Amino acid sequence: MSATLTETPNRPTTWETVVSWLPKIVIGLALAAFVGYFIVYVIYAVELFRFPFDYDQGEGFELMDTVYFSRGEWPYRDNDAYPFYSSNYPPLFHVVIVPLVWIFGPKYWTGRLISFLGTLVTAAAIGYAVQRTGRRPWLSVLSGLAFLASNYVYHVGPLFRQHMFMVMFETLAVVLLAITIEREERDGRRHNGAMLGVMALLLAAGYTKQLAYATVAAVFIFLFLRSPKRSILWAVPFAAVTGLIFVGIDAATGGQWMLNTVTANLNPFIPGQAEGLFRQWFNLHTLLVIVAAVYALYQLYATRLSIYAIWFVAATANSVTAGKWGAGESYFATAIAAACILSGLAFSHLLDASRRRKWATSRQAWWATILLPTFIGVLYLWQANRLFHMPTHTPTLTAIAQALGKPTEVMIAPQTSCSAVRPPEPIPYVDAAGVSLLGRPPNAADTAAGKQIVALVAAGNTAAFSEDAGFNLYLGRDVITNPTQLLNLYNNNAVDLTKMLAMLDDQAFDTIVLRAQFYPGPVLDVIGQRYETTDLVQMNGFVYCVMRPR
Repeated sequence: MSATLTETPNRPTTWETVVSWLPKIVIGLALAAFVGYFIVYVIYAVELFRFPFDYDQGEGFELMDTVYFSRGEWPYRDNDAYPFYSSNYPPLFHVVIVPLVWIFGPKYWTGRLISFLGTLVTAAAIGYAVQRTGRRPWLSVLSGLAFLASNYVYHVGPLFRQHMFMVMFETLAVVLLAITIEREERDGRRHNGAMLGVMALLLAAGYTKQLAYATVAAVFIFLFLRSPKRSILWAVPFAAVTGLIFVGIDAATGGQWMLNTVTANLNPFIPGQAEGLFRQWFNLHTLLVIVAAVYALYQLYATRLSIYAIWFVAATANSVTAGKWGAGESYFATAIAAACILSGLAFSHLLDASRRRKWATSRQAWWATILLPTFIGVLYLWQANRLFHMPTHTPTLTAIAQALGKPTEVMIAPQTSCSAVRPPEPIPYVDAAGVSLLGRPPNAADTAAGKQIVALVAAGNTAAFSEDAGFNLYLGRDVITNPTQLLNLYNNNAVDLTKMLAMLDDQAFDTIVLRAQFYPGPVLDVIGQRYETTDLVQMNGFVYCVMRPR
């Protein structure tokens, strides 16, 4: 008579006892790898909290947006008049930071902290979504930490940028929707209060950053597939509220909201940039993407599509917008969050299927319980290696990189746009994403360089005409224009540069600070004619050109 599934191997051998520890060891190593990435992420974030200037170009303008809100003013302003400033982002992220600015003043760490905490909430939501289905804490933790371990999330998560806060609201909305639908199908009744919460989270995501429209679309596609009538009943008031808020802000700002958040975001699409980023995204997140895609296809053909599958497809498709000028790797963050959930659910489904299968012998069942989780742990270790990124600015981190057989530094030439090319320099940061100036924690030399530029600006009596807002903010002076916003409007024939060009031609600004020459061509022409470079200061891998009137 053959053995049944309920039988267990009699008196396991020493070898079998040793083998039974294999999944625990491998999963433990995978958890250690991803916890290590989390520790590196915290180190990077804390170093950024301490840095008082722009690390990523644009952070200072997000801080300035927050300052305007803290004064009870709109940051959606007339770009044609002094100080020629406006924002192109929705308000929610900045409004949330306002209390911190009231208490501590206009500090970069306020927005960096909120963005960082947002990524932790997102990771927790990912882990919770996987845990609700699989009830395997190790898999849930790996799924959540995999999000934080992404090179892209690491680079952008602790910056004063609103994108990750949007991803937080998107993830919370999708997870709450999945929970709500599951409860409704179990209870046989509607949970409209929870559904209202989903709509509020979607609204919050959209008014954090416009890119959330893909998640909004995914949610209503899912609702339509489950109940067309219900999807319409929710879509109509959602669209009405969204539209009323939009029209209200536009009216309150005299049309500047529409101009600066819609017109100014009509940027050219660069196919090569989109292709390169898609290739990089896939190469870095190979396991997560492949498993998520296969599980989505499995749901399509074998069961029924979950909100997570639809969200993953919509977010991945929308990531093509990373090819727009001014966009970048952060545009993949929503797709990464969706992939982390869907891959975790796929592995959970596979483990459940293995447990339910009627194996021919109890020994086969025993081997399945050993080999399958071991294999999953190995896959996560392989994924961890593909994501490798580590600052090596301390002896301990350098030793860890050496022990893992990784380089301890890379050679990168400082970025120059207004000065002569400089030779490559050793940078204590290694990244599988390739050469990147994001990810390396700023150091004391960078802070000193920022203060040097501040001293040069302070030597004059006016605010600097600067591509970074931080120097004027540090001195309490006006922030003059927003270069990328100005360029976008100029390219769309939506700004009048007459007054700005006149002020530059009259040398009304004591100091010009260039970093990447993002200003429109006519602005750069006048600067070149009326100002000359007097100082070159290197900070965060960029050479800043400080210019004075000729």
